[in-house]
Amino acid sequence: MIGKKNVIFGFLYLVLTAALGIVMVNMYEDFGKAALEKQTSVGRLQQLKENSFEEELEPLNARQIAMANTDGILSLNKLGNTEMSIDSIKGGAHAHGNLEALLNIVAGLALCFLAVSSWLKQLISWLFILGTLLHSGMLYLGRVFDLAWAESLLGTGIGPMMILAGLFIIGIAAVIGFRGEVIKDN
Repeated sequence: MIGKKNVIFGFLYLVLTAALGIVMVNMYEDFGKAALEKQTSVGRLQQLKENSFEEELEPLNARQIAMANTDGILSLNKLGNTEMSIDSIKGGAHAHGNLEALLNIVAGLALCFLAVSSWLKQLISWLFILGTLLHSGMLYLGRVFDLAWAESLLGTGIGPMMILAGLFIIGIAAVIGFRGEVIKDN
């Protein structure tokens, strides 16, 4: 059965992309540390400002004030970078990968119920698998493993177009040949 490879691929890919949840939980620990660091340094800076830049009744010199400002800016930047890393995984490889894994499972099951030519089923099947790898697969490589070449390939839009084409063609195939029973391929 042609759809079998999509179902198998879909479940295995779902495990891979769902596992990113564990990665994000670990990143949230770093986010908590960065948030605490930001709170401490910005709080100190705010307190210095309220005390006319005196600390323990001693006026600070320009270098000390600049260091306090720098600590505040760096901690804000670190927090922002940590949050951006989490968001790029959460909104990218994790969400799209899970969706595309489920699309492969559903498409694979649907292919079992279609009485259309074998070449059309193969086309649909491969459009979903390759589209997934060229979209969320590249998101995974680019954002999780920081591989720039994957991000540049992702920018072509080929993966999402393949998935959309697969959805369109399987819709047409369902209109033509959907049966209520499993169809054996030749």
